[in-house]
Amino acid sequence: MTALVDESCVLLDGPWRHRFVSANGTRFHVVEAGSGPLVLFLHGFPEFWWGWHQQLRLVAEAGFRAVAIDLRGYGASDKPPRGYDGYTMAGDVAGLIRALGERSAILVGAGYGGTIAWTTAAFHPTLVRRLVVMSAAHPLRLRAALASDPRGQLAASLPMLRFQAPRFEHVLTRDNAALVGEYLRRWAGPEWQRSEDFDDYERRCRTAMRIPQAAFCAMETYRWAARSVLRPHGYRFVKLLQQPIVSPTLHLHGALDSAVLPRTAQGSGRYVIARYEWQLLDGVGHFPHLEVPHLVAGEILRWAKE
Repeated sequence: MTALVDESCVLLDGPWRHRFVSANGTRFHVVEAGSGPLVLFLHGFPEFWWGWHQQLRLVAEAGFRAVAIDLRGYGASDKPPRGYDGYTMAGDVAGLIRALGERSAILVGAGYGGTIAWTTAAFHPTLVRRLVVMSAAHPLRLRAALASDPRGQLAASLPMLRFQAPRFEHVLTRDNAALVGEYLRRWAGPEWQRSEDFDDYERRCRTAMRIPQAAFCAMETYRWAARSVLRPHGYRFVKLLQQPIVSPTLHLHGALDSAVLPRTAQGSGRYVIARYEWQLLDGVGHFPHLEVPHLVAGEILRWAKE
């Protein structure tokens, strides 16, 4: 018999405070440390806010207000049946910046959180003072690579294509969410994968994905991305994304990232008309914020202070 899991499993203690903030019609779990200019962290799949726990502490100690959230549908945030489209999730971030009492933020996103960060910067440019993206190509660059690189990016994206299957969330959570551990292991860099830190993170992510409805919500973000391609609102979404990014953008990417290939991500700079800096991180996979946490924190702080 599998033990039941509830949202308390993500309310982890540390030099931060947990609270709940309402934005865009949804209640979000936010984890906050420090004071100063706002740095807002967006996690990816199959993660939750804990992916940023090291950067939260380091960025707060450097004189910033560091806030990591559980995205809509993840962790201790609300899990409504709808709202997993790109418009709404970018609106979540915009609403959170305002609900936190700020006019703008330095936005940091990894993986799927990076995709949302790109989208927020395009749709709500005045709210994103500076942008740091890792392990995520600009959505239009990813879309182009899926069509033009079938043996590369399309093959790398096959797990996401499997998410389109009805009720795949039950496959994801089977055997204490063993598949979550498999994805983490597949996409991680080899050095981090062999560490105790990896084992701890895998356990935490597997537990968080077993919170009721979390797996369904995680799948819905990818299902919307596929469903929208041939629909009018998907066409409008693509047109809006053609708005150039006006936020200075730092783009970090692991050289060993097997989920979003470096050659896919590298073309993203064409969508940025502000200052853009690309860094390829040797020996790093899809999770730079966990694999080289101090390097990532240092780069975030360098970019935030410029």
